[in-house]
Amino acid sequence: MKRILSGSLVCSMILAPAFSYAQAVSADDAPRGMIAVGIGAAPAYEGAEDHEPVPFVLGNVSLGNVELEFRGLQARIDLSQDSNLSFGPAIGVRLGREDADGPVGRLPEIDTAIEVGAFVGYRFGGDQYGQGAVEMELSLLQDVSDAHDGMLARASVGYVAIRQPDFSLAFDMHTTWVDEDYARTYFGVDRAGAASSGLSEYQPGSGFRDVGIGLTAGYWFTDQLGVIGRVGASYLVGDIADSPITEDGSRWQFTSGVSVAYRF
Repeated sequence: MKRILSGSLVCSMILAPAFSYAQAVSADDAPRGMIAVGIGAAPAYEGAEDHEPVPFVLGNVSLGNVELEFRGLQARIDLSQDSNLSFGPAIGVRLGREDADGPVGRLPEIDTAIEVGAFVGYRFGGDQYGQGAVEMELSLLQDVSDAHDGMLARASVGYVAIRQPDFSLAFDMHTTWVDEDYARTYFGVDRAGAASSGLSEYQPGSGFRDVGIGLTAGYWFTDQLGVIGRVGASYLVGDIADSPITEDGSRWQFTSGVSVAYRF
């Protein structure tokens, strides 16, 4: 297993608002949280058509007025004390491209990237459990490891259709903007790469990488034990979609996963 579902499953395997909000209501201020671990499937690399099995890991842990959130290889801290507003720092790891099949496999490998940044979000409406809530979020991450030296900005909106004690269902939409450094690292083909792979030379610019949708559902057998499942699809657009790497793979990037969840 070479990939872990991150907030890019990103496209994108985000934890929908139905589940991040699930821990907001408590009879007291005791520590509380949720951990979910399971299995999923994701593209073998960005722009790939083939998929491979991946771990599906999610988690929220509240410590006083601070909430730690884990999304695969991404972690962040919500510093807001407002139940509707969220903001704080974020850090993530983006695994590189190696051992790819076909012409892409003859391009230079890409190292693992470490990305740091911040996020801000706001929740509108919803009852005390979160049902009916609309959540908007914007995050910004910058590579600090010299893997791609690029920046990503991701905007998302989610709607909690059902939030009952034993069942939750939420929908979300997202889009991601990337700068030129990111685009050329993952979707560009330089002269040497074109000669070795047979792909056309290509140098994309900055712009929107994708648009996507997702559905997340959860069922709780007891107050503590349940399952969470997700399916998502992103569609590559702009210069990213016109890349020979994408043409060799697919503009559609599908993700899915199911996990066993424990609340405490």
